[in-house]
Amino acid sequence: MSKAPASPKGRPGPQSQPRKAAAATSAAAASAASPDGDRIAKVLSRAGVASRREAERMIAEGRVSVNGEKIGSPALNVTAADRISVDGKPLPEAEAPRMWLYYKPIGLVTSNSDEKGRKTIFDELPEDMPRVMTVGRLDLNSEGLLLLTNDGGIKRKLELPATGWLRRYRVRINGRPKDEDFAPLRKGLVIEGEKFQPMTVSLDRQQGANAWLTVGLREGKNREIRRAMEDIGYNVNRLLRVSYGPFQLGSLKPGEVEELRSRVVRDQLGLAAEEDQPPAARPTRSRGGKPGSKPMGKPAGKPGGKPGGKPAQKAQGKPGGPAGKSPAARGGRPGQPGSGKRPIGKNPRR
Repeated sequence: MSKAPASPKGRPGPQSQPRKAAAATSAAAASAASPDGDRIAKVLSRAGVASRREAERMIAEGRVSVNGEKIGSPALNVTAADRISVDGKPLPEAEAPRMWLYYKPIGLVTSNSDEKGRKTIFDELPEDMPRVMTVGRLDLNSEGLLLLTNDGGIKRKLELPATGWLRRYRVRINGRPKDEDFAPLRKGLVIEGEKFQPMTVSLDRQQGANAWLTVGLREGKNREIRRAMEDIGYNVNRLLRVSYGPFQLGSLKPGEVEELRSRVVRDQLGLAAEEDQPPAARPTRSRGGKPGSKPMGKPAGKPGGKPGGKPAQKAQGKPGGPAGKSPAARGGRPGQPGSGKRPIGKNPRR
């Protein structure tokens, strides 16, 4: 008597590949197929064409070509061997990283263009400056130090919250506050569901109906100081940024620009060393847009005045303390390259 054939049900059927494993295999294959190099948006940013976000928009608009073919996605790595063009023109070679200190006047918008037709800082910069990007922003009614760079990598590095460089401001508010009024700001506020990190606040002096403060923060949220002061019952009627990390406003006047030496940029940002060369002539432009009468590379003479009549020298120190007390008080972040050196900028003490 012969045995009946085994039931098909007894045979193990083919197992389908788990979704996660399939996704991992697909990602690994895509990674293997992707060439070495950097993302196209990063390359465009480093070349000074646009910021990474702007470069991604340009790619989506079909304005960027690689090896003669238009690309529609920034998810592409390119190398030095690839031919890149923007709007039909070859990509310019990346310049050495450069940085400038700029005194932004009141009344200028910190953007490339404004939908309301208002003047931007780029309308007032010297015409012979290369294309630059701003590190962070200052709102229309704020003034003071604004960092400019031709390198998107530097911009991104300085803006990252992880960098944590101290930004210091001279702030004038209306009223007669007491030091204890600022306790909520020192602890950290939550305004309309948005958390503000603790600030350093020192009450410097009373001047008539107004009080002058020095405020330090390590974030750059929109109108952060104004909103925080309003939350505790005070209105800001003047706001002046005096430092960003180790970089100082010093004796710059509204509308003036000063380029930093390449060695200073390398030391402060930890960039790879290159042959040190002095910067090109440092153009100066007044608020009205006319070049200044003296080059910005020249050391400042007498200390310039500070808002409210106090010397500019004292405004450069630690909030509520003497100037130049320690690297951290001068705005440098502990552990950052060069943070223990003299603050960078046209310092009246030189």
